[in-house]
Amino acid sequence: MPDITLDVHEIPKPQRHPKIFSLFDGLAVGEAIILVNDHDPRHLHDEFEADRAGGYSWDYLVREKRDYQVRIGKTTATTPPRKLGNTAELTNASVDAADVAWKLTSPDRHLDSNLIRLAADGEIAAHAGGEVDVLVHVIAGSGQLGTESGDLEVVAGDLVWLPRRSQRAFRAGSDGLSYLTVHTHREPTLNIEPLALRDAQS
Repeated sequence: MPDITLDVHEIPKPQRHPKIFSLFDGLAVGEAIILVNDHDPRHLHDEFEADRAGGYSWDYLVREKRDYQVRIGKTTATTPPRKLGNTAELTNASVDAADVAWKLTSPDRHLDSNLIRLAADGEIAAHAGGEVDVLVHVIAGSGQLGTESGDLEVVAGDLVWLPRRSQRAFRAGSDGLSYLTVHTHREPTLNIEPLALRDAQS
């Protein structure tokens, strides 16, 4: 199939990137989009690198003032697996209270994941979970998970399941507490709580 040429000059800016990604995702391996624009689409390249790293090619065909053409090719059927970070490095830095050290941010994700750190003796107050089950992996430190039926001692290496809507609270021990949460992606809802605390309660 010949390359698809997409001139974005007449496409409203908020619709450009969604249109490009929609076309790209519909390509077969080896096919490509020729993107025509009046400026260097560096931000688009950043998005491709963040969300589809290893699965695309990016070749400038024209780089002139107000005339840019880029061939964006599909090199793999799906986005390849990739390294996102290192939990040991993320938990080494000191923390004063509740901190979201890392979170999964890809807009096309089907999972949500956060790395939460609590300072020594810090806590996340008791609350009811949302409509998704949550898997918790304790990465470092120790503490207690408060539940309706009592407290559970947790240490590095523990895997904990939080059933949907269950009551939970986290209290760090004297060595702090760092844990990774994983659950099905859910769209954000309006919430006036600080971002770090809201994410930590996932």
